[in-house]
Amino acid sequence: MLTSLCPVICTSRLEESRAFYTQLFGFEVTHATEWFIGLGRPGPPPRELALLDPTHPALPETLRRPVRTGRLTLEAMGGRRELERIAACLEGTGARGRGGAGAAETEGGDLVVTDPNGTTIHVVPSN
Repeated sequence: MLTSLCPVICTSRLEESRAFYTQLFGFEVTHATEWFIGLGRPGPPPRELALLDPTHPALPETLRRPVRTGRLTLEAMGGRRELERIAACLEGTGARGRGGAGAAETEGGDLVVTDPNGTTIHVVPSN
């Protein structure tokens, strides 16, 4: 039986990614080193995300690859207001596209966000 799931994003943009996930989605840093940042959100079930610098020599060669593509789906409490808050935060940064954060609404009213690594995040409101 699966008891935990922790997606890992390999990135050389650790600090940008940490700021992105803590500011937009309320993650908190649970563990940090020069090459690893563990992020978490309390509550049952716990939610975890890890950021890993793929260039660090402590990693096995098979893990030394940056993210090439990825997609996460996050469900956000607060409905439409929360999606509007996230979009407003992104607009305030002025960043767009790969290397920065960007957002666009889909036809269904959900939000599609790009993190600093190019990972696509589909944000849906909880019902």
